[in-house]
Amino acid sequence: MVGCCIWGRSWVGWRRGPGVRAALAAAGFGTKAGHQLQPQGSSKRSGPRRDQPCPGLLRPEDLSREELVDVLTAAVVDQKGPLVTVNKPQGLPVTGKPGDLTLLSVLPELSQSLGLGERELQIVRAPGNAITDGIPATSEGKIQAALKLEHIDGANLVVPVKPPSRKDILEGVKRTLSHFRVVATGSGCALVQLQPLTVFPSQLQVHMVLQLCPVLGDHMYSARVSTVLGQRFLLPAESTKPRKQVLDEALLRCLRLTPSQAAQLPLHLHLHSLLLPGPRPRDTPIELLAPLPPYFTKTLQCLGLRQQ
Repeated sequence: MVGCCIWGRSWVGWRRGPGVRAALAAAGFGTKAGHQLQPQGSSKRSGPRRDQPCPGLLRPEDLSREELVDVLTAAVVDQKGPLVTVNKPQGLPVTGKPGDLTLLSVLPELSQSLGLGERELQIVRAPGNAITDGIPATSEGKIQAALKLEHIDGANLVVPVKPPSRKDILEGVKRTLSHFRVVATGSGCALVQLQPLTVFPSQLQVHMVLQLCPVLGDHMYSARVSTVLGQRFLLPAESTKPRKQVLDEALLRCLRLTPSQAAQLPLHLHLHSLLLPGPRPRDTPIELLAPLPPYFTKTLQCLGLRQQ
């Protein structure tokens, strides 16, 4: 199977090919084709941590490589043909620096554990819902931006480029597009449904920053949004260093968090659903659903946001 992602409004397509080379990883989702499967749990849990805003998040630093493979093997909720569905534990990064313990780094061992032999697993992702600090100016629309990766102060960061020249495009600048729709608002925040129509690292995070509404828990790009006399504006991306997200006192009270706890908030960007076409044109599509993780649900309740 050659994993072929086609980003549309609510689906990912794939085509047949030799071998099994696709894995779908998302936070806590099951499979639905007329019904929804409940994800399997894992017996391995990290211990409690003081001042932790989201108890139960996985701490990869507490696990060995072998233990992480065991956790992921237990988290497989569906395996059909070329598609393996994994309930990725919250707190486990998908990618990282060389030597980091990530989902990508243990895919070869996971493939062996699942009996796939030398067949390669690949990750397919498509975040769908986000809780934002701030409310977009319009209830729905599209976000277009030319983006590029730049190495700034030892980190690879995504920065917007306007307007991109032909030389910029040849040097790695990509025109990106996302659709958004505000689902609910409350306490100065919004629950936003996002659909990327292009693929670029951190695309949705940067797109929401350009809307002056950074994703809650975005400790990489939220610093680009500043406020003076209650008015938000963008700081230059090239000269703004990443830092822990700073939330105002009213929002901290709503979330029942201290500033130090807010600095540990996970990114509130969550894959909601994917619709896969069946193997044959008349087959019923397979819908993969991602139940909200506990911390996401808790935040919705604290902010009075109700998902439609």
